[in-house]
Amino acid sequence: MTATVWTNATVVTCDPQNTVADAVAFDGGRIVAVGREDEVRSSVGPGGEVVDLDGATVLPGLIDTHPHLMHFGALAEPLVEWIMTTPVGEPHYFLRRSYRDLAEGTLPDRTTLDRAVPRHPVFIQAWAPVTPNLCAMNSMALERLGITRDTPDRVENVWVEKDEIGEPTGRLRGSVTNYYSDSEFMNDLLRRMPVLQGDALVPGTERAMQTANQLGVTTIYEGHLMAFSLIEVYRWMRNEGRLTTRVLCSPEAETFGVPWSEPPLDLDDYVARLARAEALVDHSDEMFRIDGVTVSRYGPCGPGFILMRDPYLGPYGETTTGRSFVSPDKIEAAIRHCDQHDLRLNVVTAGTAEGDHLLDQLEALKHRPATTDGRSWVLQNFYFADPDRVRRVAALGLAVTTSMSFSWGKGELVRQRFGEHLLEDLIPLARLAEAGIHVGCGTDWGRGACRSFPCCVATGGWPRR
Repeated sequence: MTATVWTNATVVTCDPQNTVADAVAFDGGRIVAVGREDEVRSSVGPGGEVVDLDGATVLPGLIDTHPHLMHFGALAEPLVEWIMTTPVGEPHYFLRRSYRDLAEGTLPDRTTLDRAVPRHPVFIQAWAPVTPNLCAMNSMALERLGITRDTPDRVENVWVEKDEIGEPTGRLRGSVTNYYSDSEFMNDLLRRMPVLQGDALVPGTERAMQTANQLGVTTIYEGHLMAFSLIEVYRWMRNEGRLTTRVLCSPEAETFGVPWSEPPLDLDDYVARLARAEALVDHSDEMFRIDGVTVSRYGPCGPGFILMRDPYLGPYGETTTGRSFVSPDKIEAAIRHCDQHDLRLNVVTAGTAEGDHLLDQLEALKHRPATTDGRSWVLQNFYFADPDRVRRVAALGLAVTTSMSFSWGKGELVRQRFGEHLLEDLIPLARLAEAGIHVGCGTDWGRGACRSFPCCVATGGWPRR
């Protein structure tokens, strides 16, 4: 054996005993020994490289269970013709800084953008899920999209700002986010822009992986909004040796809320998607795996989509209880299919009404839902975890993935929309852990979130022994 040995370190193993060692050895990307320096050196024998870490702390690789790494990597990748910037401020929630903090209090208009960039269409994006929001374009972008003085001042919940002579200023307000906009007018504009350009997928994902690696993330779980075609991009990257993180994908049976979403499927086509996901399951590769299928019904709370028991105010002061994008019959069909075909089910769930209904459906199985080899079904996000709901999740043996970014990024929105009484149930990690629930955390904000929230991801990404 020719192992590399790291010595003079604080090695936090994150094993069940919380062992802290002072040396670790690895060979061929796998941990082969960990413990006291003399024990590690003795176990691997002479030869190999010895690296003195001068007291540094060594942690297992981090696992991001909800990165949207490919989505945000592609969104942030520079393109040749269109200049599409991220929002002014901090995607996504704009709590500390946004365009409102500019000296002008707004985004530049088309005349300002024309002076800066006369030969390319420009789009300053409004990333979800803040609603209402603001985006801006120059004259070339307006022309490409057919936005003129004849365009109505308001289409659905999108307001087209115009100057004193009736010409568009380039700024659009309202439901103008680049996903979860709930506006067919805005989605039509976005489909004519290179928002998720195919040419940006591979280089954008590579850049996003590099950023994740620099932050210690070695493994990701892409389990939301993963179209079958995007999974094939990951497969191609694996075949070309271009993955620098381990990737686990779960295809979504039916996507919604994004400009590239297809029209709703009928039930037969939906079940066919479940069977397609089943056929893709592959655990044979340590760098790239496909497992299960993802289903969800709701959207985020910002645009008023989250399904709640009690009415609340939407973004424009309207009363709502949320919106169901996928019918309960389809969720029921997914539960039956996964239970009968030994397929792991991943359910994106958040609101109180949706959560209760889902747990009712799962409890109707009369047994713990899991695969025959013991892989738990997964609840993703799981915003409102009151004690009774936590008890039911634990009794079903479900695993949970969530993000502390929701607490930070949506706490004030929860207070305003739903009431302060729900804050104590918003992502209570200690309550989940004390109930014996297996919890994994992720960012759900893409690579920029990792810089602000390194604690959002779970440890445990050591190479296997």
